[in-house]
Amino acid sequence: MHLFLLGASHHSAPVELRERIDFARRGTPEALAEIVEVAGVSEAVVLSTCNRAEIYAHSEVLEPVGEALAGFMSAFHDVPEPELAPHLYRRQGADAARHLFRVVAGLDSLVVGEPQILGQVKDAFAVASERGFTGAALNRLFHTSFTVGKRVRNETGLGEGAVSVSYAAISLARKIFGELEGRRALVVGAGEMAELTATHLRSQNVGRIGVANRSAGRAATLAAKVDGVAVPWGEITTELTTTDIVLTATGAPRWLLTRSQVAEAMQPRRDRPLFMIDIGLPRDVEPSASDVEQVFLYNIDDLQSIVRENLARRQTQVDRAELMVREEVDGFMRWLRSRGAVPTVVALRRHFERTRQQELERLKPKLASLPASARARVDEVTRLLVEKLLSSPTEQLKAAPDEEAVAADADTLGRLFGLGEHADAARRRAPRHRESAGTAERASAVRNR
Repeated sequence: MHLFLLGASHHSAPVELRERIDFARRGTPEALAEIVEVAGVSEAVVLSTCNRAEIYAHSEVLEPVGEALAGFMSAFHDVPEPELAPHLYRRQGADAARHLFRVVAGLDSLVVGEPQILGQVKDAFAVASERGFTGAALNRLFHTSFTVGKRVRNETGLGEGAVSVSYAAISLARKIFGELEGRRALVVGAGEMAELTATHLRSQNVGRIGVANRSAGRAATLAAKVDGVAVPWGEITTELTTTDIVLTATGAPRWLLTRSQVAEAMQPRRDRPLFMIDIGLPRDVEPSASDVEQVFLYNIDDLQSIVRENLARRQTQVDRAELMVREEVDGFMRWLRSRGAVPTVVALRRHFERTRQQELERLKPKLASLPASARARVDEVTRLLVEKLLSSPTEQLKAAPDEEAVAADADTLGRLFGLGEHADAARRRAPRHRESAGTAERASAVRNR
């Protein structure tokens, strides 16, 4: 049983590439359906956010899953492998589990400790599990990651203060303008990130918050929450002429604000600077808008300086969180290794039980004269004796330090007791997926592709 991770994030890939490998463009369910056709992959979860695109997979075989997943990601996103490969990271086993747990704990985020990633991972897992793409291994892995996330938030101070990308954007604005009180701001978008940004702006006592969104109703709803003003979508350029701070967070597939729009808006401002932070992915503002005089445009990759300051302040809490991650990784890997030992344990117990029954059958004539209670006692004593004899080897097999040790111990027991055929049968009987309507639908879809 092998756990794999293949991905790219803000640590390894620039925003231009992350835009191209965003699974939301073609659909996560479609990606999952193709991943489970990769050689050996039995379970899969795709995590795709503005800062990362990752595939978590479980397989009964070690090779060639890693290379096959890399080939899939290249083909699915239509990005040539030579262009994509230098930006991909690969993890297996405990390293893959550790990476996920650090992601959910907020330790791998652009702004360390940001809380939104836990919900994003839960959503990604729900998409896969509801469609039958997960089984025992990934179910346990992701539920353990949720436990890690909750522990870190409840037992450390990692989530206190500036912990989200939206708050980091506001922090950057404060570095530019000083106090934001009385400034005019425009938030483009009405989703979760936009709402968080608008909420942080309101806490800074800005003079006016405008909210623009393609859906006038959603813009009005968010504006009401932050005591702002809904701005008609067609009047964004006009709004730019009087705005000090613009934050965009829509993830639209094309530029929402072009260089020409920004240049037009700057003409009546008379050298008054315009501060723009684009935290959407794909980006919302045409990058060349930064060439316009007195326009200061930043994207999510430009928040790294705040990340470094944030990390320095929180190092003690980071150390505590990392310790929790290690503890949970150790526990998960013990469970995963024990899963690999199950077929051998089952075969060994069946072998001993079969031998016990054969001996009881052979002694049946001699036991026939005993009272029924005595015969039942003989049956119970022999059963308890078998349990006692098997207790130590069972625990030792499940507690093996790694998958190679499990395989070696299982092979030794198989040769000593002649378990090969029975262990193979037990392995075939072991469920690889949790049965569900989603599993049946997926199997049907794959057969009909």
